[in-house]
Amino acid sequence: RIHLITPAKPGSRAGNRATAVRWAGHLRRLGHRVTVATEYQGESADAMIALHAWRSARSIERFAKRYPGRPLIVALAGTDIHRFQFSHSGPTLRSMALADVLITLHGEVANHIPARFRRKISVVYQSAKPLARRPSPSRRRFEVCAIGHLRAEKDPLRAAYAARFLPAASRARVTQLGQAIGPEWERKAKEEARKNPRYRWLGEVAHERVRDVMGRSRVMVISSVMEGGANVVSEAAVAGLPVIASRIPGNVGLLGRGYPGYFPLKDKHALARLLRRAEEDPDFLAQLMRAVAARAGLFRPAVERAMLKAALARAVAQAQIKEQSGSIPARRRARTPGRSASSGRNPRP
Repeated sequence: RIHLITPAKPGSRAGNRATAVRWAGHLRRLGHRVTVATEYQGESADAMIALHAWRSARSIERFAKRYPGRPLIVALAGTDIHRFQFSHSGPTLRSMALADVLITLHGEVANHIPARFRRKISVVYQSAKPLARRPSPSRRRFEVCAIGHLRAEKDPLRAAYAARFLPAASRARVTQLGQAIGPEWERKAKEEARKNPRYRWLGEVAHERVRDVMGRSRVMVISSVMEGGANVVSEAAVAGLPVIASRIPGNVGLLGRGYPGYFPLKDKHALARLLRRAEEDPDFLAQLMRAVAARAGLFRPAVERAMLKAALARAVAQAQIKEQSGSIPARRRARTPGRSASSGRNPRP
């Protein structure tokens, strides 16, 4: 019985919710019983997986206090790694300390968290399904998509700003998908669409529409300031859609250090040069396509499921080591799931 905690409410299109639902499906296929909730209220469970060290800190603390001998996994969000461990260090670092395993969504996290926690890291790449079909791209336009909620962490309008610097003959058009988080971002997006003929914002749309826009695009821009490992990059790679990305750990950890499509953070001029090159140079566009295709195998559902299974097995082993070392009080050890007085062993959850 696994409790999977996500701060995103049911029906939300936030990445944390999508990850929780997808992981629950993987875990059920592995034979576990999974409950997805926004907060842990003290229910009986053999293990917990909590998405977001800071936002789920109360649930993590509550589970660890009730079941100190049971496996506890914390999945680190990009904001945990790059913001909350500094701005809200107490609960964030406490969550990391309580975890038996820290799941990260890419392989570039180790140098960005305290050294004492690095041994706990297990990487789980987020998976995506291939597009059912890839429609022919428009011949009239060079379609560019930018996908994700409009909030400061995403630097969401960078592609629109870059499009202003493309030559008059360019056929590029940037289509932005994602909910504006707050009225200020909505105002900025609408104002940009009004002033910039190369930009349109469609707001929050169904996932099927997102995939349709991806299928019709020639490149995708991800301009984030911080990322834990954006699932939209996985989707693009599996779809064979070239990515032009800000050079940040969350993107490099998914696309690889030698990927040819990076631009310096918040540099609209460098991004404009890459967009122009992708539009005008077929060899460069083909190079980007080959590079994303080389990464696509990492993002298959079977790979994600196997990595999640390995992380859970590791957490079970760490919990058993903790118990056997005597670091858990005797009155707590008796509550370890499935513990037999004769065998002294714990089954896996």
